[in-house]
Amino acid sequence: MIRTADLDALPVREAVPALVSALDAHGAAVLCAPPGTGKTTLVPLVLAGLVGGGPRRRVVVAEPRRIAARAAARRMAWLLGEQVGGSVGFTVRGERVAGPSTVVEVVTTGVLLQRLQRDQELSGTDLVMLDECHERHLDADTVAAFLLDVRETLRPELRLLAASATTDAAGWARLLGDAPVVEAGGVSHPVETVWAPPARPVRPPHGMRVDPAQLTHVASVVRRALAERSGDILCFLPGVGEIARVAGQLGAADAEVLQIHGRAPASVQDAALSPAAHRRVILSTAVAESSLTVPGVRIVVDSGLAREPRVDHARGLGALATVRASRAAGRQRAGRAGREAPGTVYRCWAEAEDGRLPAYPSPEIRIADLAQFALQAACWGDPDASGLALLDPPPGGAMAAAREVLLAVGAVSPAGRPTPRGLRMARLGLHPRLARALLDGSAALGPRRAAELVALLSEEPPREYGDDLAAAWRRALAGGDPYASRWRAEARRLERAAAEGSPAGNSPTPPLPETGTPPRTPSGGISRNPAPPAFEERGPGRSPGSGAAPDDAAAGLVAALAFPERVARAKGQGSFLMAGGTAAELGDGSPLRSAPWLAVAVADRPPHSASARVRLGALLDEETARAAADHLFRAGEEVHWEDGDLVARSVERLGAIELAARPLRNPDRALVRAALLDGLRTEGLGLLRWTADAEALRARLGFLHRTLGAPWPGVEDDLALLERADDWLEPELSRARRRADLARIDAGQALNRLLPWATGEAARLDELAPERIEVPSGSRIRVDYAAEHGQPVLAVKLQELFGLAETPRVAGVPVLVHLLSPAGRPAAVTADLASFWQGGYRAVRAELRGRYPKHPWPEDPATAEPTRHTNSRLRR
Repeated sequence: MIRTADLDALPVREAVPALVSALDAHGAAVLCAPPGTGKTTLVPLVLAGLVGGGPRRRVVVAEPRRIAARAAARRMAWLLGEQVGGSVGFTVRGERVAGPSTVVEVVTTGVLLQRLQRDQELSGTDLVMLDECHERHLDADTVAAFLLDVRETLRPELRLLAASATTDAAGWARLLGDAPVVEAGGVSHPVETVWAPPARPVRPPHGMRVDPAQLTHVASVVRRALAERSGDILCFLPGVGEIARVAGQLGAADAEVLQIHGRAPASVQDAALSPAAHRRVILSTAVAESSLTVPGVRIVVDSGLAREPRVDHARGLGALATVRASRAAGRQRAGRAGREAPGTVYRCWAEAEDGRLPAYPSPEIRIADLAQFALQAACWGDPDASGLALLDPPPGGAMAAAREVLLAVGAVSPAGRPTPRGLRMARLGLHPRLARALLDGSAALGPRRAAELVALLSEEPPREYGDDLAAAWRRALAGGDPYASRWRAEARRLERAAAEGSPAGNSPTPPLPETGTPPRTPSGGISRNPAPPAFEERGPGRSPGSGAAPDDAAAGLVAALAFPERVARAKGQGSFLMAGGTAAELGDGSPLRSAPWLAVAVADRPPHSASARVRLGALLDEETARAAADHLFRAGEEVHWEDGDLVARSVERLGAIELAARPLRNPDRALVRAALLDGLRTEGLGLLRWTADAEALRARLGFLHRTLGAPWPGVEDDLALLERADDWLEPELSRARRRADLARIDAGQALNRLLPWATGEAARLDELAPERIEVPSGSRIRVDYAAEHGQPVLAVKLQELFGLAETPRVAGVPVLVHLLSPAGRPAAVTADLASFWQGGYRAVRAELRGRYPKHPWPEDPATAEPTRHTNSRLRR
């Protein structure tokens, strides 16, 4: 029996007539309704004609999470007085509860995406409702883009409804072709805000890490709320690990502690979403922000943290990262306290920090790994996604990285079109890396064993399973915990998917090595024992023809197939270098520390560390590593400048890992020349032989270039000179083979080649920039053209210039005369000798003639005889 009273009590009912009219008139609409108003439950029933007397239509409701899809279907079936699977059903990955009479089907966005790839017209579906579209999950954005494409080109009658829990609906309205926005009011009770920052500063989150002091503080705030307020408490935390830690600190609390997250057993989820007679503390991830309504909640404790996907394309590492929750998320969370009665929100940060938080969460398309999105777009017929209607375009760098991954796993052609193998990968509902591991791993190990290992990689095992993938595999097979249950279900799904059809074609992977031989230690012994007989009986699915590979070898193979850039070779105890170029470290207690090779399945980078931290890996041998990462293999000559000299070797590499190297006796001359030039760029032209004459020539040419310009060459900048190496360093550079050969190249002789010989100006070098200037005493004094201020300097004893009225000039520029005492010490500096003789000379004479009485100090230097000698020498 339909529960009419409960349906009538849902606030969204007031907006239903306007919504129906908007859909009838435009075929698309945006519904804004706060959580708890019934938008997810009443609206689909009305649009399907199950309540309200409207025409019967088949409605598909897309939810971002499995837990929300199941909960919405159960709630709608309860409102109709039915069981799930009748008029209302649901489909999530690995589970379908629906039948021929199902009119409203709730699915995850991932399921809907797969359905669209198989049947672009969505045959038999009249209306699609995209729920919680404000969360901006990548799958939801992709589904919306595909549906708009279908509506524009194939099925203009298909109705689309975007439902949002916030009022930020303008973007979705534009995307749906200026669709009308219908707003529904909610039952909103006042919510008091209590600011509860930690007493002492806590470290900000980094990667997945949350300061334990922050979690201890959250637990203390929960206990405070239990003492100060009545009603159930809903506490928001970023992830499952944080929920478990806070739950452990609330063991003595006078309330039942429940946990809501995507991994929680269905029984726990049902208990949290049902009214209770006793007091409860519900610890939840962001799933309870808007997707679920938890009855009885009067208090919200908000940790202020959330999880977002992040990817480091340079390192090949992608993971979830803990971030500060946005202000929009904070409003959503706080509103949960006021759904049924006045409530309170305890915010675990200072009020002054609130305004500095981001306004909205980052759309996943801007920050996530886009390999799966790029494959979906390619299979849709739009490889670069340029024709898709998206609220935010995908970043170019992330798409380029995604295309590289797809090419490496054989999912797309060089033109970006999906291969038959890529089409099959897209239907598996896996990241392309994991799809490659499943398809190629099945060929080597059999579908069951490959599926079990890929299922482990698709949802990271709990930390207590350890960092050894093979050991985690054994524990999952033997375990009865919730993770093991989910893992078994996913493994069965993947096994069925892998077994369907023939082995994947167009594989870029060469024939894989026999995996029947386990990895060996450097001493030659078997590195790990085979599985015990009891485990052998259960499997890890040793299928006929699989070679009966030991657990370690099978786990290493599948992990390497999924993440070839992360195959790693040991550098030292517990330290590895991955093929992608990133160093990786194992924990102190890891059983994998002595492995010569490792397949890294899960890694992140700790704060202030240049190395990745391995969280899950498997033993590997070199042969398997080379087969799995064959596209990274390179063999050839490497000639480069290293540690101050030329290094020439024949090298085999697997990405950044050097497999083998031997010296090259006759390296390619062009490579040698390029490497020597790199050495000159790195260490400078000082590697050449610079005599005093060569240094002087460079300075003279530099002066002429600054003063007269062309055709005199610029020679002062090392890099600019090296750009013209062909003009002045040949043929000596091409004959050189090592650093010592560079030291034999006469830089002065080489620079002479840059003089403007063709114009004849080179013959005027000594005229325009003479190396020496003859002074009145008859001495030929060297001119310093390398002075810092750029003006040529003539440093000469004062007595040698007696009788010289005009300052000497070079290339029309007066030299800067450094007048020296008889002992060669600076006495005066002038660029105007005539003025100096008339004024400055008197002061110098007065100061120095007593110090140097044996030298001439005439009163009139303009008429005195210039000399290099003393008075007595002059009288002879």
